[in-house]
Order: sequence, then structure tokens, then C-alpha cells
Amino acid sequence: MTPTLVRNHRDADLSAPADAGTRARDWAEIQERMLAPLYEAVYDRLEVGPATRMLSLGCGSGLAMLAAAARGAHVTGVDSDRERLALARARLLPDEGAEGAPAHRARLHDDGLPAGVGADGAPYDLITVFEPIGCAAGDSEGLVPALESALPLAARGATVVLTGWGPPERCATAPVLRVAARLAESTRPPRPGGWRPTLRDDLEDVAARAGLKPDGSGRVSCPFGYADPDSAVRGLLSTGLFDAAVRATDRSQVEKEVAEALHPYRRADGTVWMPNVFRYLVCTT
Repeated sequence: MTPTLVRNHRDADLSAPADAGTRARDWAEIQERMLAPLYEAVYDRLEVGPATRMLSLGCGSGLAMLAAAARGAHVTGVDSDRERLALARARLLPDEGAEGAPAHRARLHDDGLPAGVGADGAPYDLITVFEPIGCAAGDSEGLVPALESALPLAARGATVVLTGWGPPERCATAPVLRVAARLAESTRPPRPGGWRPTLRDDLEDVAARAGLKPDGSGRVSCPFGYADPDSAVRGLLSTGLFDAAVRATDRSQVEKEVAEALHPYRRADGTVWMPNVFRYLVCTT
């Protein structure tokens, strides 16, 4: 794990507007690493290694791909967020274009799925979706079409991994996410789409709609730990889960109320610690 992933943002100006580049860096440097135990647990269970050809949907800034590549896997990532993808490219292809650089250590796409199979001509045998669902109504709606588009690129009997938030009573971050829903609805009548408790069969429902066969599941502890409250606010806002709240009110109001919601999780040394559990579902095509 690179040192930038644990950078202390104590001197950051929280009143400054967050542009796309800043938010992508906040995700890569603060928040993305919180899910590293989830990535590693999945890779251990599936014995990801040099024989693995992995397609990562919503690959973000590439930490999950980097962990798979470190095990020798052939990795391809797709994400519509070009700022995050630029950071993934810097991580995975630091010598891209340089003389003598490997041609296909990884492949990254920001304009849809790759037009074909893996770099070595073989279909993918693992498709991962490491963006957890289950904390907002409708947050899986775009996932089924994405899976349906990706499955033709996979081998028969390939593995697909879906991930989601664990039960609210096991996730200390759940009350903070409720702040986002409350603020988002503060200036309009309530409507579907806000925070909701994770449902037991969220992942199974997506699998069924995408025509996948569940073949096991697991739970992984992924505590959210931050150097200070400022880092916690920046990291949480980088997830996109608070975007509706920012649009309904303003960024400063959201930052203030998120910081207040974090008080129960502040330690005597100033750090913030929130235990969480995430769930993964292993499926086959």
C-alpha cells in the first residue's frame, strides 16, 4: 500500500469547494483503502493468481486491481469517472508509453466495456463489483444492465463477485449515512432513493435479475479509520453517497452535520474509528 493512501489531511480547507479532481484524490488517498480487507478476503477465497483474468466493473482509482495484479492476475478495469481512472492509470501503468514498458500489465477503459476479451485473447474468468450496494434505495439499478453487458466477455462458468454493506447494526457508519438522507430530503417531500436499512437479500436479488447462480458468500470486517475528523469528512464525501445532500443544501452544511455525526466515533487521540461489516456474494455465470 502506497504512503499516499494514508496521508493526513489535518490542514485541508473544508470550506473550499471540491472539484472532481480533488474528490477523486480524496477517494484514492483516504477512503478507498477502507475496503482493502474486502478485496483481500475475496482474492484469498477465490485463489486469485497468475491464471486469473479479471474484469473489474466500477474499478475506481484501481486499488482492488492493484492488489489482484500483485498476485499475478491479468486485470482490466472499467469506470465512468475519468478522474478516478486517471489515478488508476498512474498506479497500474506508471511507465505507460515509456520505451521497454510492458504493453499489457493492465487495461483501463473509461468509455464502456472493452471491445473483446482479455489482453491475451482469453475470456475473463472473474468479474468483480467492489462498489458496495445496499445503503440507498435503487443503488443497484444500474448494476444489472452493467453485468448483462459484461457477461458475454466471460468464460462459461466464470465467477462473479458482488459486494454490499452489512446489517446496519454491524455498521457504525450507518447513522452517518442517515444524515445524508435527512439533508437530501430537507428541501423536498420524501421520495424513494434515500438511506434505507440494508436488506438481507440485496445481493441475491441482483444476482437473480442478472441470471447469475449464487455459490457462496462471506462477511468481512472493514473498519473505517481516519487520522482526524477532517480526513473522515473528506473521505466520506468522496464516496458520492452525500451528493444529493449537497445539492439539496450546500457543501458546508453537509460537512458540518457529518462532522457532528462523527463525534461518537472520535478517540482521545483525535482519530476516528468506525467498525463496519461488508458482505460479498460469489456467483457463477
